[in-house]
Parts: sequence; structure tokens; C-alpha cells
Amino acid sequence: MGSMTKISTLSGGEMFGVYRAQPQGEAKAAIIVIQEIFGVNRGIRAKCDYWASQGYLALAPDLFWRLKPGVELDPDVETEFQTALDLMGKFDQDQGVRDIEATIHAAREEIGGASRAKVGCVGYCLGGRLAFMTAARTDIDASVGYYGVGIDGLLGEKNAIAHPVLLHIPTADGFVPAEAQAAMHEGLDDHPKITLHDYEGLDHGFATEFGNRRNDEAATLADGRTTSFFAKILA
Repeated sequence: MGSMTKISTLSGGEMFGVYRAQPQGEAKAAIIVIQEIFGVNRGIRAKCDYWASQGYLALAPDLFWRLKPGVELDPDVETEFQTALDLMGKFDQDQGVRDIEATIHAAREEIGGASRAKVGCVGYCLGGRLAFMTAARTDIDASVGYYGVGIDGLLGEKNAIAHPVLLHIPTADGFVPAEAQAAMHEGLDDHPKITLHDYEGLDHGFATEFGNRRNDEAATLADGRTTSFFAKILA
């Protein structure tokens, strides 16, 4: 089990919360877990704990801290789902990527400095979109996005991506229509650094750790692909 800690923003002028899970022994690399619109809730913390059990330092930054620190929402509770949508509407995604970049710096510093430390990220929903943005805007070593929303609108940034990216796309995603999925494939299938996997008939949130959205079979398949991806790229 991990715990909350604080790290500095890129400017160094403020601090924000990060859930940190430490492996037994020396970390072989670091993985940043990027939240959904529901904050650093128990599902995101469980993702971090899993990566720590696999030998990685795992960090989940509280990206909503400027709006409301410590958000933990349950997507299966309608009032909390609506609160999450409201927070999403107010959230500055560009600033969020800068906070992820600050987390990359903190991770590299902790596991040995920029000269040798590898860092990956994996994000879900909003976090899947932010993982793509992080791949384009930072020097992160590997990025994974699950059911990222609006990636079709970010295709203009694809040429900036220099390190491997893995995207998991459920074909019945209520937040990513078929035309958006088609645009993603058309724009990204030939990119030498990007791999897309489709999950037929599945909806948004299928790989959540808890709750009604989870599909065990598909989550196991996608998570296995992610684990293999990081084992190869972050080795």
C-alpha cells in the first residue's frame, strides 16, 4: 500500500499531492498513473499498488488540485458522476500535462537521475487523453492510454511523439464515437511509435479496477498488453 506525498510544480512555487507506491527493493523504473475524471480514487490507487508489486515506483498526481484537492469520486454514483463532469469542464488540460511533467521529473530524481531513469505513464479516460498529450509534449519514455477521449482532435501533435505509445480503444465507447475511432486509426495506424488495440463491443471504462463498468476478460487482456509493453520499453 502506498500513501500521499507532495511534489513541486515545474515552477517550484507550489506543491501538489501525489499518491506514491514504492516497490520492495530498488525500483526498476517508474510509472505515472493518470487519473480519470473521478480523481485519485481507490481504483487509481489500486493501479499504483499493482505497478509497485511489479517492481516499479508508481505515482498518481492529483491533477484536480487547483480546483479541489483530494477529489475521490465513484462513477457508479450519479451525483458523483455529475460532479466529475463539472470538474472536467473546469480543468485546464495543458496545465495538467505540466503537472504530469513535474511528476516525471520527481520520479526520475527519486530513481536515480535523468541519465538512467526510465519513466512511463498510463492513463484512463481523461487520463488516456493526457497520456497522449504527455507523449507529444514531454520526454516520457513510454505512454499508454485507455479509452482516451478526444484524441482524434489531437492528431496534429502526433509528429512530436518520439517514444512508444499504446492505445486501448473499446469500439462501443459512448464517449468516443465511431467516426472519432476511425480518425484515430486513419491518423495513427502508420505511425512507427504508436500501436492501437480495439476491443469489440466494449464500452468506456472496461478496465476500471472496481465497479459496474469493468469487464474482467477484456481488462485482463488489455492490462496484460500494458504490462508487456512496459516490461519491454522500460527495461
